Amino acid sequence: MVFALYFANRGFFPESLIASARVEVEEAVKKAGHSYIEMDPDATRFGAVETVDEGRKYAAFLEAHRGEYDGVIMSLPNFGDENGAIPAVRDAGVPIFLQAYPDEFGKMDFANRRDAFCGKFSIEDMFYQYKIPYTIFPPHVVHPSSDAFQKNLRDFAAVCRIVKRMKRYTIGGIGARTTLFKTVRFDELALQRYGITYESYDLSEMFPRIRNMSETRDAVKDKMETLKKYCNCCKVPDEKMQVLAKMSVAIDDMIEAYHFDSVSIRCWNEMHQEFGIAPCVLLSELNDRGIVASCEMDVANTITMEILAQASQKPAACLDWNNNYGDDENKCILFHCGSTAQGLMEDKGVVGVHKMFAKGNGPDYGWGVNEGRIAAMPMTYASARTENGLIYTYVDEGRMTGEPIEKEYFGCAGVAEISDLQKKIMYMGRNGFRHHTTISAGHYADAIEEAMKTYLGYEVKRL
Repeated sequence: MVFALYFANRGFFPESLIASARVEVEEAVKKAGHSYIEMDPDATRFGAVETVDEGRKYAAFLEAHRGEYDGVIMSLPNFGDENGAIPAVRDAGVPIFLQAYPDEFGKMDFANRRDAFCGKFSIEDMFYQYKIPYTIFPPHVVHPSSDAFQKNLRDFAAVCRIVKRMKRYTIGGIGARTTLFKTVRFDELALQRYGITYESYDLSEMFPRIRNMSETRDAVKDKMETLKKYCNCCKVPDEKMQVLAKMSVAIDDMIEAYHFDSVSIRCWNEMHQEFGIAPCVLLSELNDRGIVASCEMDVANTITMEILAQASQKPAACLDWNNNYGDDENKCILFHCGSTAQGLMEDKGVVGVHKMFAKGNGPDYGWGVNEGRIAAMPMTYASARTENGLIYTYVDEGRMTGEPIEKEYFGCAGVAEISDLQKKIMYMGRNGFRHHTTISAGHYADAIEEAMKTYLGYEVKRL
């Protein structure tokens, strides 16, 4: 991430604080692994923005560097002045994070006092009045050298990544809605209101690509090797490995040809019927590659997969709320057949037959399920739906415990522990949320809620 740095001032407060703040914020940003740009300190009286004229200078600086920064960090070493702040950032077009310095005991005399605690309210009020979206995180005042500020920067970077991605975002749908799942229905026009384009392509386009693809094509041979390294494919017959490789290449070709950012696929029943395969491991590999891919045509959860992946910079997975875990009311088993990214699993998955579809069709049905267990980790989970032209979401945190699930349990699964789970499940059930949810590693609910509510305009419920 690249941040544009802004330093605020109010004249009767000690201007000496500006120079030290510049060094401290710069060092904090670099420590967090990010870069920055900033206006020449000599462009204003104290190297900060105070007056309307100085604010206009800063706006010109942002305009000259448009596209080079992902967010603005507005630092208040002292009270700051709202009159300069408004023209400076009202057209920034990116998230804006407000940071205010704390005062210190022993430095509360007039020569040293900051009053940024109060000044931050002043800036917030003006932003509210002018309808300028901005980001704040606790604590209200924070020193740039603190661990708390490092967490603020981590979360703000996540906000910026999410907003940058989701403002102009295309989901490619391959196949119609999974027939038996009315639960995954969604409103295309609602998505478009938020900058999300959905492009639909029939399986009748992908299937000929697979049938007509030569096994001698370099991309197919490379994909065979990739898949064999990616997971344990020792059980898969050679002819099924070839079909899986061809389907993976066909999906790659469509992603490139139609400029998909993410993809959602109708994964049953036609793929089993026509080719005897299940695309689970292909979706798993796509997600580990950084291309969000959902199964069962759950387009709404494709959105939360992308958001969680942007926040965590790790793969996301779409999973079923599938089973209770004994008598523990705060634990459950999250499961899907085998599309979970390897990066979220304990070990390499084992690719086998989809037992649900092999039943009644024969043992050669549905090769491609990537079975294993989800690793122990802190996690964030979220889901989305559309109604009345709006996107509704929830977000919350929990952990994958790594506790045992019996060996005979089919698919890829893990035990989730979530506080007050029963109450939260009741909320989901009563408010139209489906049996799918999305998870990714780490705790990013604050950043995700902030991005979705403040900048993307989604209806968000923090569970």
